[in-house]
Amino acid sequence: MKTIVILSITLFLTGITTSCAQEQSYNNDDFSIQTVRVTHHADMSVTVWEMQVKGQAGNTTPTPVGQLDGAPVLGYVFPTSLKSTDVGFGKTEGIVALALTSHPDFDDTPLWDENSDAIYDNDGIIWHPHWVILHEDKRVVGGLSVKQFKKADETIILPPTNPGMPMYMDSPGYPVTTASQTIRVVVPDYRINNQKNFSYDGVTAFMKVNTSKDNLPMLGVYEVLSVASGDLSLPYKVN
Repeated sequence: MKTIVILSITLFLTGITTSCAQEQSYNNDDFSIQTVRVTHHADMSVTVWEMQVKGQAGNTTPTPVGQLDGAPVLGYVFPTSLKSTDVGFGKTEGIVALALTSHPDFDDTPLWDENSDAIYDNDGIIWHPHWVILHEDKRVVGGLSVKQFKKADETIILPPTNPGMPMYMDSPGYPVTTASQTIRVVVPDYRINNQKNFSYDGVTAFMKVNTSKDNLPMLGVYEVLSVASGDLSLPYKVN
């Protein structure tokens, strides 16, 4: 828990000062967090994760750049105290986070057809969930990136729904909905090892893909737009 808090504070302190550093800032009311909430529904054996913003949740999506390298990603992110093994990864250090993302330049949910057009690789812009393992990364101004590994490393354990990228990312296919000020996702209990007592926080962030520069991560955080707790201390508990 101590490691998570330290890395989270790093993200906050470094990222909050870079709101004007991007070629386009997405720092608007659609990413200004008002409340976050994770509620367990015992009768359905699910948790409902919700983030309420000042504006319209999910209304702003990234402006496409036309290629994977440099592709923008926006996210409503729930950093948690869950363990990597709770969500299907092998044992590894880092922050387990549930990220609800949109990115029009690529699709990383090959098993899911979010826009129901019978084409599975054209709906990256639609808000969808990812489990990711975040770790401290000073190469990017946001201070964190999704943890990577070498493609040839056969010891890495990923969930079977992972998108096939050499980093700790999963595409679990949970339903994501937006309505007015709220974005929410429903997670079955068995998909998080039946954990109900974890801590969490809420962050909105701008991220970017890199496929051309060895000195940068494949997916890094470049701008923190809002933080629910104000200090990323993961103070919230499941209701």
